[in-house]
Amino acid sequence: MGRALELAERGRGLTSPNPLVGAVVVREGRVVGEGVHLWAGGPHAEVEALAAAGEAARGATLYVSLEPCNHRGRTPPCAPVVARAGLARVVAALADPNPVAGGGVALLRAHGVTVEVGLLAAEAERQNRAWLTAMRERRPHVTLKAAATFDGRIADVHGASRWITGEAARGHAHRLRAESDAIVVGVTTALRDDPALTVRLAAPWPREPYRVVLDTRARLGGDARVIQAATPARALVAVGDEAPADRLSALQAAGASIVRCPTRQGRIDLVALLGVLFEREVRAVLVEGGAETHAGFLEAGLVDRLALFLAPLLLGGRTAPGVVGGAGRELKSAVRLGPAAVTSLGDDLLLEADVLRAHESS
Repeated sequence: MGRALELAERGRGLTSPNPLVGAVVVREGRVVGEGVHLWAGGPHAEVEALAAAGEAARGATLYVSLEPCNHRGRTPPCAPVVARAGLARVVAALADPNPVAGGGVALLRAHGVTVEVGLLAAEAERQNRAWLTAMRERRPHVTLKAAATFDGRIADVHGASRWITGEAARGHAHRLRAESDAIVVGVTTALRDDPALTVRLAAPWPREPYRVVLDTRARLGGDARVIQAATPARALVAVGDEAPADRLSALQAAGASIVRCPTRQGRIDLVALLGVLFEREVRAVLVEGGAETHAGFLEAGLVDRLALFLAPLLLGGRTAPGVVGGAGRELKSAVRLGPAAVTSLGDDLLLEADVLRAHESS
């Protein structure tokens, strides 16, 4: 199973809206076939592994990081293929929570295959955390990402933020973008920084995430880099009903897609926005700011994970913005995080932690 999880990692950032899946066929203690799902619409890991094993699959054990699917999507269902392979046993790390795709275990057992579920389940959960959240919550998994100084400032007193972190940290931030289906910023950040929100890695990235701007009144111009830096149709501008028609026409003429959302207290309803993105097959969202946008997602209870890049700098200043804006919280109602993973990136640090829900933090 460890090898199956290792294989699954090869598809990171490429398989959405599908999960990461790896599979290994073992017969008499010897690996006779391996497979990995590498892109949406491509062969599934189980099918690849069984094809590699051929006749050696008969009487063997299939280890797979997720229950074989039992529905037709971009490809035919896997479970019937697995059932016909003559396997003696199937071991899956996780059951499939997708209400459409599940049922593979039941089908296999009905065909006389011994099935076990739960081996290395915790590791499989971490690997597919974004996809699993999307399937269980019926909304995208949300990671809040920020680059800050050691004293928590995301910009100086004049609003300048380029560059707080070094090259290694910025390169890793692009890898986070590559693993996401949509990148979200508020319109203030879009106007001030004019970010492109594209994935810039050493090799051209084959999957272009949506670039989403929260812009209630359509203040963004059609010449903004977030629209023009890459395929304009992948730029989504989320607007409210009060957005002026002429501004919307200008954005559409520039190639941007308009997403109309209800508003709450003059701001885009983030629950509604995530619902729209989920329907567009967005499973992982990276929220890149600014401070008020971070606060909005946190107040709505929509943040699942934090990725905070910290640079060994001190800025101070009463007006220098912090990571999270808004009215602030009392200590007793602080957002609580799970254990942090710390990664050194040049002179900077990356802190990553899951947001604990009420039942997890009590």
